[in-house]
Amino acid sequence: MPFYLIAQSVADACGVDPGSVCGLVYDLTGSSGTARLADLAARPLKVLLILLLAWVVSRIVRRWLDRLVEGWLTRRSELAEAISGTIEQDDDGPGLGEAALERARRMVDQQERSGQRTRTLGSVLRSVSSAVIYGMALMMALAEFDVNLGPLIAGAGIAGVAVGFGAQSLVKDFLSGVFMLLEDQYGVGDVVDVGDTVGVVEEVKLRTTQVRDINGTLWYIPNGEISRVANLTQDWGQAVVDVEVAYDTDIAAAMALIKEVADGLWREQLESFTIIQEPTMAGVQAFGDNSIALRLMVRTEPGEQFGTARELRKRLKYALDEAGIEIPFPQRTIWVRSQPATALPDEAGGTDSSG
Repeated sequence: MPFYLIAQSVADACGVDPGSVCGLVYDLTGSSGTARLADLAARPLKVLLILLLAWVVSRIVRRWLDRLVEGWLTRRSELAEAISGTIEQDDDGPGLGEAALERARRMVDQQERSGQRTRTLGSVLRSVSSAVIYGMALMMALAEFDVNLGPLIAGAGIAGVAVGFGAQSLVKDFLSGVFMLLEDQYGVGDVVDVGDTVGVVEEVKLRTTQVRDINGTLWYIPNGEISRVANLTQDWGQAVVDVEVAYDTDIAAAMALIKEVADGLWREQLESFTIIQEPTMAGVQAFGDNSIALRLMVRTEPGEQFGTARELRKRLKYALDEAGIEIPFPQRTIWVRSQPATALPDEAGGTDSSG
């Protein structure tokens, strides 16, 4: 039989775009009905096979991501345990100094923070990979039933634009959260300034960040609304203390005393006031109406600049009082003016009863 007649027969039996199963059955049986029936039976099986393969690929990808995340977390955990072991050994005998111990504790906290960020990013990657895999499987399954994907994709695009326009703030929050986690802008326990709110970060999610301010109020801030972030507890902090003295004060002596007090706190290396480098006496900062401001700058461990500044102010007050250096303060003089008593008019109206 000529080839074009065979091709015409297959086209009559299986359509213009015959499937591989339909063509194979027609070639074997020569029956168009059997070929169509086999093709109809094969399509659901193909769809099931596609979905099964999608499920297998999704499981493989998720397992790979889980192992990747767990491996990274295991290495971080081993490092944290090693640091913790060093801290425990130091408690049993001479070992690290207080500053080194504090840095070690900070490293343990950073490992925990990195672990939380890694788990969150791993969850995002698993969700995205599953969505991509099953989306492709759905398109392949629809193609098996001769569904024209062009109009469907166009309609889905229009619907996506409409949904995206209506939920653009939600998408913005989500993307901002992802980039915040990737860039490690802040983490749980950090003190941040996010515009109208300053406080401690309690939880970081993909859509919102929870910050508790100094009054105890818990703020839920959408990540998309955070246009700037000032992290006050990242890497290191700095306590800036301005000390005001009177104009007749010996500036050199006052600066030497302030530096001596700061150096004393630095040498002590207290756990809550860990100064990581020698304090700096910046000098005269400003001339006020009644005083001269002398600025002291002290670099501390992250988050300890606030307590260190308070401790320095307390010690400086004692030291200045002991040295006889006055801290100017507004004074008010009250003058009491005394006047001779005036005679009150007669309660009866001041009339004379003698007539």
